[in-house]
Amino acid sequence: MPRVLLFTGKGGVGKTTCAAATALACARRGYRTLVMSTDPAHSLADALDQPLGPEPVPIVENLWAQEVDMYYSMRKYWGNMRELVRSVLRWQGADAVAAEELAALPGMGEGSALLWLDEFYRSGDYDVIVLDAAPTGETLTLLTLPQVTQWWLQKAFPLQKTAIKTVGFAVRKTTGVPLDKGYEELDKLFAKLGEVQAIMQDPQITSARLVMNPERMVIQEARRAYTYLQLYGYSVDAAIVNRVIPEGEAGEVLKQYVAAQVDYLQEIEETFAPLPVFRVPHVGREVFGVELLSEIGERLYGERDPAEVFHAEPTYRVENDGDVYTVSLKVPYVDGDEVEAEQFGDNLVVQIRNQRRNVLLPSFLAYYHLDGTTIEDGWLRARFVPEAVAA
Repeated sequence: MPRVLLFTGKGGVGKTTCAAATALACARRGYRTLVMSTDPAHSLADALDQPLGPEPVPIVENLWAQEVDMYYSMRKYWGNMRELVRSVLRWQGADAVAAEELAALPGMGEGSALLWLDEFYRSGDYDVIVLDAAPTGETLTLLTLPQVTQWWLQKAFPLQKTAIKTVGFAVRKTTGVPLDKGYEELDKLFAKLGEVQAIMQDPQITSARLVMNPERMVIQEARRAYTYLQLYGYSVDAAIVNRVIPEGEAGEVLKQYVAAQVDYLQEIEETFAPLPVFRVPHVGREVFGVELLSEIGERLYGERDPAEVFHAEPTYRVENDGDVYTVSLKVPYVDGDEVEAEQFGDNLVVQIRNQRRNVLLPSFLAYYHLDGTTIEDGWLRARFVPEAVAA
């Protein structure tokens, strides 16, 4: 059973570096490893300092790399479906050039990545698949794609399913445009995305790793990603802090930055507990090439197996019963009288003994009211009700 590791984080934090370094560390251990970039703004080839293409290419022993290309993937997987969308758009009045561009449905780039993942996972050619994902927002789009794609079957086309298949067969016979075949491809695509999601949501198969720098805005975005990944059922097994400047090695110019970094590192340890937090020291130069990436992989994991499941237990859940939502947080070894909780907008501030934790809530809960907390079986359960009910 292949292991899937997904790296995400705010743009510019070094997630591609960490993904490539992890892939190299896996390959060095003898795992047949593929590192695949799903970020439209690819930088994996730059990091590896080798040209890459839309199909996997060998890098070093046991390591292959690929940059997913949406239009190449459309031709590979969805020739008939693309023709379907383009024909429907032209039928609705779009000119040829516009129809060609618009034939790439929203989410098709993310869908390409998921279909490649499915192909490689089922092929058995790789032991580890490392996904260098897009920045956080686009990654959440990727991971929630299976839930939203059915909209296209129901809303995007002016004909019902039976009609489009019946009319499509006639159109194909007279014009050669395979509308009915395209619809079948579209239908199969959505079913396939549901299968891939099951792989992505199995914590023994897939783990997300959050990459960040010890900086305020970056930590905030990582917190948000952590909240939503768990909300959507995806396991996060580690946080990686990249470009940590060792104390004593910074000059006068970076003195204040390093002083602030100490506090941010402590905040990261507390915020993401009980996740393991790995630190990557700043190497003082631009990172590219297999040799330097291998060095970073060694610093990152040490003697630990990079393909290991570092943490699999969920620490955050959101459940609803009608209009009432319960946010559950893992707080082991805590008694009820040791916990205080207050809501501030879309933040839940939890005080446990002398430690305070700011928990980012789903945005819609900013319009709900905290209606009490309980401790049950090591979980803090916070109950939220609509504002009108609270009043």
